[in-house]
Amino acid sequence: MPDESPLIQSLRAAVAAAPGDVPLRLHLAELLLAAGQSDAAVTEAATALTHAPGDAQARELMVRAMGGAPKAPAAPTNAAAPTNAAAPTTPPPPQTPPTPDFDWQAAEQEVGGIVPPRFVAPEGGDGAGLEAPLAADGRGDPGDASAWDIEAPGAVRLADVGGMQDVKDRLEAAFLAPMRNPELRKLFGKSLRGGLLLYGPPGCGKTFIARAVAGELGASFMSVSLSDVLDMYIGQSEQNVHDVFQTARRKAPCVVFLDELDALGAKRSRSHHSGLRNAVNQLLVELDGVDGQNEGVFVLAATNVPWDVDIALRRPGRLDRTLLVLPPDEPAREAILRYHLRERPIESVDLGKLVKATDGFSGADLAHVCDSASETALLDSARTGTVRMIGMKDLLSAARQIRPSTDPWFASARNVAMFANDGGTYDDLLAYLKKKRKL
Repeated sequence: MPDESPLIQSLRAAVAAAPGDVPLRLHLAELLLAAGQSDAAVTEAATALTHAPGDAQARELMVRAMGGAPKAPAAPTNAAAPTNAAAPTTPPPPQTPPTPDFDWQAAEQEVGGIVPPRFVAPEGGDGAGLEAPLAADGRGDPGDASAWDIEAPGAVRLADVGGMQDVKDRLEAAFLAPMRNPELRKLFGKSLRGGLLLYGPPGCGKTFIARAVAGELGASFMSVSLSDVLDMYIGQSEQNVHDVFQTARRKAPCVVFLDELDALGAKRSRSHHSGLRNAVNQLLVELDGVDGQNEGVFVLAATNVPWDVDIALRRPGRLDRTLLVLPPDEPAREAILRYHLRERPIESVDLGKLVKATDGFSGADLAHVCDSASETALLDSARTGTVRMIGMKDLLSAARQIRPSTDPWFASARNVAMFANDGGTYDDLLAYLKKKRKL
């Protein structure tokens, strides 16, 4: 950089302290141009234009700095000019040809590496997509299928679910068999649509089962939760619910999985949020298929507290079938434990004994048992300096220290099964509680 005057150096420091001060930056550009630093003057003028795109002084200075015609001086006005006609007059200056329009595109290309663009074009485009209409909250077209995550038909099948044969049999009888047999479905007038509510204690694999059902049907999978639907703008929550089902209809066959239905479809009588009540109303409309055919759209929902779900969602024709997903049975616990121990250093582990010691544990509890046992062995190895394997003692100790997370759920569900079992909705739960002597 050439030697600069103290004034230019002072102005540079002032501009660095106040980058948005356009007049100050233009003053610096004028001094740089006068000092013969045209490139530096172009940079300052271009930066000024990013802050004030319509500034005429910045445009004019840019023209001069890039070699355009200098600004023509204004004609002087002199109120004391002599009025004597005989006085000699100065001949008018020669007329200069008009300056052609300044090539702004060439100027932008020249300073492109100095001043970043004011707008960024979308990937794979040239900026034309910037004028696409936006939703009320500025997120983009919510009706576009790309706005929702659609998983392609997966490889997870019910055979991948360890144990839980009762759940599989009920799924097959109540849901999957009619869907797999189009001839029988046509004979008996069964529509290719359906709704199933999975309920039970947390951590017992309801989401995994829903994915397995989608795999059995060879259908796409879309998971929807409250955060995907609820919106601060009036009317947008209902629009989001509608867009979910419209997308599923376009991608049919498709499984729409409504996770934590007690939040998304809570009882409207207890809801103080008008947006949430309206979202439930729209969900009822979409389940009925009033605005579109739901042929090929399978609705699965999961909840830990079905008694908090709006009763209208569970009437016939909507989520009319329910399936209790209980803590994993012995074959399921063995499969889960084997899965979580498959890549850990273990020795002399008696899975049969460990399975019996973890009765009532959820799948998440079993994963926690394996993690805790691994942590104990790791800590001992770090303290002694000798790596040791995970043994049966570590696993049984972890199982004794961990209280099944399903116990509080059964404590709450017990009252519902005993005193609010209208229409036999919770007969399966009541039978399980009697079997386990939890009544």
